[in-house]
Amino acid sequence: MSLPSQTAENGKIGLDSGAVRLKELGYKQELRRDLSVFSNFAFSFSIISVLTGITTLYNTGLSFGGPVSLQYGWFIAGGFTMIVGLAMAEICSAYPTSGGLYYWSAMLAGPRWAPFASWLTGWFNIVGQWAVTTSIDFSLAQLIQVIILLSTGGKNGGGYEASKYAVIGVVVLTILIPCVATERSSAKFVFTYFNTNNGDGINSKPYIFVLGLLMSQYTLTGYDASAHMTEETKGADKNGPKGIISAIGISVIFGWFYILGITFAVTDIPYLLSEENDAGGYAIAEIFYQAFKNRYGSGTGGIVCLGVVAIAIFFCGMSSVTSNSRMAYAFSRDGAMPLSSLWHKVNKQEVPKCCLAWCIYIICMALTYLGSTVAFQAMVSIATIGLYVAYALPIFFRVTLASKSFTPGPFNLGRYGVLVGWIAVLWVVTISILFSLPVAYPITNETLNYTPVAVGGLLILTVSSWILSARHWFKGFLTSLTTVFILSHLEILQRRMFAPVTGCH
Repeated sequence: MSLPSQTAENGKIGLDSGAVRLKELGYKQELRRDLSVFSNFAFSFSIISVLTGITTLYNTGLSFGGPVSLQYGWFIAGGFTMIVGLAMAEICSAYPTSGGLYYWSAMLAGPRWAPFASWLTGWFNIVGQWAVTTSIDFSLAQLIQVIILLSTGGKNGGGYEASKYAVIGVVVLTILIPCVATERSSAKFVFTYFNTNNGDGINSKPYIFVLGLLMSQYTLTGYDASAHMTEETKGADKNGPKGIISAIGISVIFGWFYILGITFAVTDIPYLLSEENDAGGYAIAEIFYQAFKNRYGSGTGGIVCLGVVAIAIFFCGMSSVTSNSRMAYAFSRDGAMPLSSLWHKVNKQEVPKCCLAWCIYIICMALTYLGSTVAFQAMVSIATIGLYVAYALPIFFRVTLASKSFTPGPFNLGRYGVLVGWIAVLWVVTISILFSLPVAYPITNETLNYTPVAVGGLLILTVSSWILSARHWFKGFLTSLTTVFILSHLEILQRRMFAPVTGCH
């Protein structure tokens, strides 16, 4: 077991502020605390991975609204995501532990509701993380299929179309940006054209725009990784929040530039979405391929670009597994996982041993695609809504049950904390409803949106397991809840008593 990290401040050596806070919360320092604020940011930034989300769901944005939905929907989703991130960052500063969301819910819901709040949030968080990692790896597999197809001549040139049972490794390639298109769209098209020709029987423009938001909101997930890495981050009570906020902000900026660059190369939306094109309907792959083919007579450069995206998706998946393992480590440390005594152990490098186990879980989730595409889509629909429900629960408790008792850390929103929290909660409620709406008409077994079924099923399983079993043995995190709450309230009382002396109000 490593000792708490030390930092130099004003020429003196002292304990790391994150390690001190962790000890105050009742936990021992078991993981190696050596990550900088940049490293913490990098985990969330890698999991958000604009290349992964935008590339994977660009077809969705192009179908539902086209350029208008892609451009303006990105900023709408990005703005509200930043609000959610700010609310999470404030809580992260107060409770910098690997457990993140479920621990926050326990601390903010009060002694009576803490165990149930922790249980519900934890399971939504961890299953949502599994689903995100599954969808990332599945996206990589789909992209590799397209790379194989284009590399062997394309669909119209007798290329090999790999089945869903093939998966191969990826090769690290030099970064290459696809900016060689011989034909470009006008600025008017990129910023004002609204595509209503989706082929799914939906004609209402507001409805189409809402469905187009899915690409943006799906992409902007996973930034809770900064919270899960706080027990390994120096000055986590300050740097954990910085990691969350900077990952969202920088992703929004770089994501917009990526969308802008790609959309300027869009000249024929129906053809890009057609399964008869060389990429089999994978729009971004077709854009890359045709850009190089039209200029140089060969689409090889476009295939290289797809390889770059594949590398980004691979590392996105690796970061996601790392975040999953830290969440599982903390949840097991508090006895919530089956075989908890096994999963919360660390190896000689002070890294959780459960990484391989979560890889196996993720593979099992991905295997549902072999039996049914619908079953797989239902599984990964939890990725967006399930995770955002886990994000919203501690924020909800912070603005309701803990609105008077919450003690902020070094990063706080001051008097705007409650307002920001309510906006964040209402946004999550809104997207949960909107993304549960039908995505095609008429509604059949093949077109039914299984998101409410999947998320509702997870809710039923989580609550049922609580009622039938967990409420008898799961008491929240293993440090004494009563002791922690008493210490927290003593801290509040102490601050109020000394307010006139310190000048705090």
